[in-house]
Amino acid sequence: MAEYSALALVRNALNGNRDWKPAWRKPEPKASYDVIVIGGGGHGLATAYYLAKEHGVTNVAVVEKGWLGSGNVGRNTVTVRSNYLLPSNTRFYEHSMKMWEGLSHDLNYNVMFSQRGCLNLAHTPAQLDDYARRGNAMRHLGVDAELMTPSEIKRLMPAIDISAKARFPIFGGLMQPRAGTARHDAVAWGYARGADRRGVDIIENCEVTGFLREGERIVGVTTVRGDIRAKKVAVAVAGSTGRVMQMAGIERLPIESHVLQAFVTESLKPFLDTVVTFGMGHCYVNQSDKGGLVCGGDIDGYNSYAQRGNLPIVEDVMSEMLALFPGLGPVRVLRAWGGLCDMTMDGSPIITTGPLPGMYLNCGWCYGGFKATPASGWCFAHTIVRDEPHELNAAFTLDRFHHGILIDEKGQGATPRLH
Repeated sequence: MAEYSALALVRNALNGNRDWKPAWRKPEPKASYDVIVIGGGGHGLATAYYLAKEHGVTNVAVVEKGWLGSGNVGRNTVTVRSNYLLPSNTRFYEHSMKMWEGLSHDLNYNVMFSQRGCLNLAHTPAQLDDYARRGNAMRHLGVDAELMTPSEIKRLMPAIDISAKARFPIFGGLMQPRAGTARHDAVAWGYARGADRRGVDIIENCEVTGFLREGERIVGVTTVRGDIRAKKVAVAVAGSTGRVMQMAGIERLPIESHVLQAFVTESLKPFLDTVVTFGMGHCYVNQSDKGGLVCGGDIDGYNSYAQRGNLPIVEDVMSEMLALFPGLGPVRVLRAWGGLCDMTMDGSPIITTGPLPGMYLNCGWCYGGFKATPASGWCFAHTIVRDEPHELNAAFTLDRFHHGILIDEKGQGATPRLH
């Protein structure tokens, strides 16, 4: 599969780029597969890749209603981190972090993973104490974490306001040095190419319109391109989970769909070489390789399936970013976009068998979907093949909501819009 190399780059530069192969095929759907994965985003493509690579299951179809990567994998702010408090989340996201560190080599595709660090700012002594608690919990599980003083933060990012006159004083912060960013489109393309090279069919413009059943068991899907049967059907459609599961007769799930907006500014000279988050609200920002500031904040507080948002969140994010970097006042915002967040009742994901025989469900990623992509696909593939979870996703079941065993990372209760 290693057709991308420095030698290939030179050879194709000399011959007019005539020898590059398409990154993935455009096959017609077959009548049946061993596994159908609904959703051609990062999680669906990663699942198909690891089904083939780790388990030898290659008779797999990924069906996507639009073009590949048209959903959340191409509509996010590209942050990768594992700085969680609760053990089940920390272990899972740290496994994902370790996969990110070798992902470009594994896929033979540059996903542009940049370990520039992620800094959570503390604006009160109590918040700094809470970050120290989280950092200690991370270090107990072998995850890197460092507390930083205001002077250290100022040396890291000279443009930040740490003065006594700052609207929100900075008392310190929690840094994860191994965190960073990756190129969202490259992640989708790399997984698609890797899965395709192992025999997986990636079928674009193939919207699922229903499920085929034998009794209670799911045995395939109906699509705009015909019926496709399968021994197992896996659903990984992020914010569209509620609508897709309704087609299977599942009317209620512990998730809600909300819009999460993101923004990018005009290009600036490099001044921010890490990811930084605002602690007195919800704002996160990093500077892209092209110089634009990529930033986001809270979800829009109403349920929606639209990939667009409203102006109050724009005002919130920009005012919080200016509280940190007052010098950015004249900078223009070039564009904004929205992705659909499938918010669970406790803020943690679902990777599980069921809820119907022959069906497998991957959803509820809240704000954590992009960073989880490698581990999500890896664990979901294991769950599909073995019909039981891996220990890394054993806690991420639907049953936890029935039994009250919630994984409430943020501690704000069963209100999806607060997670």
